[in-house]
Amino acid sequence: MNTQHASFDLLHAEGATTPIKGWTHGVPVEDQARQQLRNITTLPFVGPWVAVMPDVHLGIGATVGSVVPTKGAIIPAAVGVDIGCGMAAVRTTLRADDLPDDLSLLRNSIERSVPVGNGPGGEHRRIPDSVETALEKSNLVARLAKIRQKHPKIRPDKLDRQIGTLGGGNHFIEICLDEADRVWVMLHSGSRGTGNLIGTYFIELARRELEKRVLGFHVPDRDLAFFLEGEPLFDEYVEAVSWAQDYARANREAMMGRVLHEMRHRLPKFQTEKSAVNCHHNYVQREDHFGEPLLVTRKGAVSAREGELGIIPGSMGARSFIVRGKGNADSFHSCSHGAGRVMSRTAARARITLKEHREATAHVECRKDAGVIDESPAAYKDIDAVMAAQRDLVEIVHTLRQVVCIKG
Repeated sequence: MNTQHASFDLLHAEGATTPIKGWTHGVPVEDQARQQLRNITTLPFVGPWVAVMPDVHLGIGATVGSVVPTKGAIIPAAVGVDIGCGMAAVRTTLRADDLPDDLSLLRNSIERSVPVGNGPGGEHRRIPDSVETALEKSNLVARLAKIRQKHPKIRPDKLDRQIGTLGGGNHFIEICLDEADRVWVMLHSGSRGTGNLIGTYFIELARRELEKRVLGFHVPDRDLAFFLEGEPLFDEYVEAVSWAQDYARANREAMMGRVLHEMRHRLPKFQTEKSAVNCHHNYVQREDHFGEPLLVTRKGAVSAREGELGIIPGSMGARSFIVRGKGNADSFHSCSHGAGRVMSRTAARARITLKEHREATAHVECRKDAGVIDESPAAYKDIDAVMAAQRDLVEIVHTLRQVVCIKG
């Protein structure tokens, strides 16, 4: 069943008690993602419905591009392991003609200043003073120590070595131009190794709790294991996930500071303007909708309350958008977090050639090697179709085209 209704499509099976409302008109939705969405709606605490964004695709545990409201329960795998992953963007007073013809030196200097990739190479060899200052000003170290009193398996050793670092996968740093040729800095990253550890650890705890339950809940997938409000682990997870979300935001702020520092060394004098956004798209928080309190998990979705600014990136060679939310109640005030994958990473590496990747990114100073084939534009949905499908969720404020893209 896929009956178009109003501004969204209905993706749930006929007779289902919990609807699935999808802003997916004109974009592909794989059958596995549909089934994964239907699985999550079988849980009795999910609802009043699940909202699906146009960048939807199969995820681990829960579907990427979904908004899952729950009452009195929380599903750690729906939040995922890249807790607090999100975007930041800043507009500068620079213009296109302030940039050099050869952008490789700028790209290289940013890559030297901001560690990129996974493993030891993606960490600070010497912790910068700016990072130490950021940690001193925040309460992150003390808060993590408090969490570790009950959960000592959560290691703190990567806390300072990874704040202000990019990571790998789909994370990126970009220099972009808007429709008026103004220069923007945009980046995408999350809570790095510590957040991943917190997510993985609590997902496993939820699975163990599921095995102990005698409440008669049917869970079609172990990854949909949950904590119930009132249980100690519920509160302890909320505390830990809130820490990871705050760490992710601080990580983006630290990275942005280092990118701007390198730009000031290599480009004409400039200022940053008030057009700045820092938003999560993998997170959970308490919100009120339709007169009742809910726990809203956005798994690859951005808050889009009326007037709220957000960021919807395309891919390495496609346009990105600064958007303003329209406060659509049916979507729980949400929009997509990007274009969304149309190929798995394995499929992309098998099907996209190096020649195709280089042609698709010819206008961008970026990696052209086989190591980023799985992030090539062809691996993602058409961003214009994605934007068209969510016209009633957001309005476009700025359209950005990247001229430098740094991947881990």
